[in-house]
Amino acid sequence: MSGRGRLALCAYAATLMAAGALLPLVESPGWLVQAAFLLAVQSGVGVLARRLPLPSALTVGAQALTGLLLLTLVFAGDRALLGVVPGPDTLARFGELMSTGAQDIERYAIPAPASEGIRLMLVAGVLAIGLMVDTIAVTFRSAAPAGLPLLALYSVAAGLAGGAASALWFLLAASGYLLLLLAESRDRLSQWGRVFAGTPSAPRRGEQAFGGGGTPGAPVRTGRRIGALALGVALVVPLALPALDGGLLSEFDGGDGAGSGNGTINAVNPMVSLQNNLNQPSEREWLRYKTNAADTSGMYLRLVALDRFDGSRWLTSEREVVDLPDRLPRPEGLSASVRTQEVETRISAAGSFAQEWLPMPFPAAGVDVDGRWRFEPEGRSLVGDRGQNTRDMEYTIRSLLVQPTAQQLATAPSPPADIVAEYTRVPAALPDVVEETARQVTAGAESDYDAAVRLQEWFTTTGGFTYDTDVNSGSGPGAIARFLRDKEGFCVHFSASMAAMARTLGIPARVAVGFTPGTARGDGSMSVSNRNAHAWPELYFEGVGWTRFEPTPSIGSAPDYTLPEAPTAEDSAAPSQPTEATSQAPAPTASASDTCPADARRRGECDSGAAAGDSAAGGSGGPLSWGPVLLVAAVVAGLVLPLLPLLWRTRVTARRLASRGRTDEDAAERALLAWREVTDTAWDHGIPPDESLTARRSAVRIVLLGKLEGAAAESVHRTAGAVEQVLYAPEPRPVPGLVDDVARVRAGLSAAAGRWGRIRARLFPRSSVRVIWALSARREAFAGRLRARADSWQARLPHPRKPFRRHG
Repeated sequence: MSGRGRLALCAYAATLMAAGALLPLVESPGWLVQAAFLLAVQSGVGVLARRLPLPSALTVGAQALTGLLLLTLVFAGDRALLGVVPGPDTLARFGELMSTGAQDIERYAIPAPASEGIRLMLVAGVLAIGLMVDTIAVTFRSAAPAGLPLLALYSVAAGLAGGAASALWFLLAASGYLLLLLAESRDRLSQWGRVFAGTPSAPRRGEQAFGGGGTPGAPVRTGRRIGALALGVALVVPLALPALDGGLLSEFDGGDGAGSGNGTINAVNPMVSLQNNLNQPSEREWLRYKTNAADTSGMYLRLVALDRFDGSRWLTSEREVVDLPDRLPRPEGLSASVRTQEVETRISAAGSFAQEWLPMPFPAAGVDVDGRWRFEPEGRSLVGDRGQNTRDMEYTIRSLLVQPTAQQLATAPSPPADIVAEYTRVPAALPDVVEETARQVTAGAESDYDAAVRLQEWFTTTGGFTYDTDVNSGSGPGAIARFLRDKEGFCVHFSASMAAMARTLGIPARVAVGFTPGTARGDGSMSVSNRNAHAWPELYFEGVGWTRFEPTPSIGSAPDYTLPEAPTAEDSAAPSQPTEATSQAPAPTASASDTCPADARRRGECDSGAAAGDSAAGGSGGPLSWGPVLLVAAVVAGLVLPLLPLLWRTRVTARRLASRGRTDEDAAERALLAWREVTDTAWDHGIPPDESLTARRSAVRIVLLGKLEGAAAESVHRTAGAVEQVLYAPEPRPVPGLVDDVARVRAGLSAAAGRWGRIRARLFPRSSVRVIWALSARREAFAGRLRARADSWQARLPHPRKPFRRHG
């Protein structure tokens, strides 16, 4: 295999190995097989183009055109001429697929289904990166810069994959890049001939210094060792540096994984995604449930409880998990004197909702669910084991509606010592203002329950707080203090602050993360979307257990037992149905489309929530997609860029042959420019200039190599004679007819070059490399001016004098 063929093969392999990092993003790996086949065809076109050989620009253009035709054949063949030639309908189809692909990416969690739009984005991305890698590493023989598109591909994939990324994908991408570098070094070294180091032993038969069957030469072995050493350093050194978070072989923060499969769960921080979910531009339904509970206003779907507070974050402690029992144990601290009612809830999760914690009403008494789910008794949560998540799941929860009275909470006995010790712990770095504010707000409270109710009322009513999901109070121990000062935030700030303040008062507290009850639909079910993501504090009262409070203003519903004159369950005349006030207030509800008449929807009189819901369900509407515009721009750029050498060459020819003044200086300049045009025309037809020859010797060379005869040969000699005349004659005289001579030389060279030679000389002139030379000369001149100016400034600076020392 030739050097360039080996380089092309390694560039192809490196691209696919880096593309492997995209596999965790989608469910099916079939798209990678498709991309590998199409990329092989695109790379094969490059190999054939370089063997002809074609100019570099034409090679790249042929590969880009091949990639476009292949994408057209696979994704828009029904709208293309002959199934492969793209047209306006094809571009429109690509735009539609790009738009739906972008919507699918926003709609689905990782791993997303391999829809046609997502497949187009993945395959087209791999082809584009493969073209860049092949162009840089093979066409221009510079493998080192080819690592930039490979790094971009891996970085985007790893950034989107998040916790699904692993060291395996990095090792594959890095190995592909090293393979490409070694192939280039082998190709370059092989052009030097045999390399001798010391006194080599006699080679075995058929062995070459850089052949495939023998032992690699010393430079190749050294390159491999350096590559292996660099990769090892990148993997091992971060492991020894705690500041680098464990290195490439370590897993991501424990917050990204729930079940470890070894009987424990690790610390997790699901609150980090709450703000992103609440601020999504569109509303997406994640859960739908039906329940036999008469009142759903308190039907919060709880994921997990965060019980460890380090001053800046609320996390779950590392807990033991057990097999899921048929009947869950009775909730901790709940006595028989508190009224409870068991209800049954049937929950369906959307395909876009992949969560490792199972959403359930709290406290659950029994769970009927398929899959690998483990039970964490302390937080009464269910966590998926070995990748188990909620995608497309249906399950049934039997839960308890705990209905304590205010009197039962107010007269609750002191909690057990172990619960107080664990759930009232606050870090020493917590600012004093947190406890001071808590004591000011609860001054005069007669019980822990009274203090908790006063904290809730202060946050929701009397404290002057404002709900705002765009607020960022920062991180660290001072975050709560800043929130209490600025009084702006969303549920994370309210729940975390109330729980921390309760702990400073000696009340056991933790933070729960999950969803508000959602919105009622016409079929009697409840719809829960990303806008219902929520966090709330849970406080412990002996005899009742962990009890929900709601400090976030205008969100969810405050429990009946916290309201001043709340009727008891026995006194309720009729169960209330959820209203708009008991659902997620700031967000448009997903049920507006059910209550809006069809004629009103056609007139656009429904609220924005219905539009958002319809858009999410139907996959249409939404903001204007830039996909078609970018695609058209890419196609135009692909067509225009290959023509730039032709345009530049045409402009230069017109300037050289333009009429000038009639002074002796103008005559000399016309002759020199005409000669430059002749030599560049010969260069375009495959006769490179030789600056070491005189004009007369160059003319003989052009005539012989260009196979010129008759008038064309005479025009070359006449133009060379005009150059000698203006350069060496005592009195230079104008030489007429140089423009016609140049035209005859061009015609003669074109006739001798053949059809393909004429096309190549016209569309891809070799002399256009003078543009690069000119830019390089300007860059060097500019750098020289900067150095001269720096030297001048340095010379003007006063030099410190050496102190005089007296000897003797």
